[in-house]
Amino acid sequence: QVQLVESGGGSVQAGGSLRLSCAASGLTYSSVCMGWFRQAPGKEREGVATLYTGRGSTYYADSVKGRFTISQEYAKNTVYLQMNSLKPEDTAMYYCAAVRRVWYDGSYYCESGVSEYNYWGQGTQVTVSS
Repeated sequence: QVQLVESGGGSVQAGGSLRLSCAASGLTYSSVCMGWFRQAPGKEREGVATLYTGRGSTYYADSVKGRFTISQEYAKNTVYLQMNSLKPEDTAMYYCAAVRRVWYDGSYYCESGVSEYNYWGQGTQVTVSS
């Protein structure tokens, strides 16, 4: 049984930082795509960042490039999302997700579409005030 457990959300002022954690269990962590997604009230869930655990290759949405960093602690089957220079528009419920596959187009990468992922955590709230 796959379990993804997020932690680290909270409330910060604009310009602040938070680090989200996602501990994965029940899957072969060495070769999966892990992703962070977010959903703001009244908006669709969107991909924020992805990481292929086998190579560490990453993807970022344009809206967070240069501010967010996805990383992993392989020995702990844990993925992190370091969020710096937070903006009020980053306010959302953040979800960790996983899928037992990777894509290849000359190099390994992970898709960022919500429908591509079939394992989801319960979510953690991030609120950024101006």
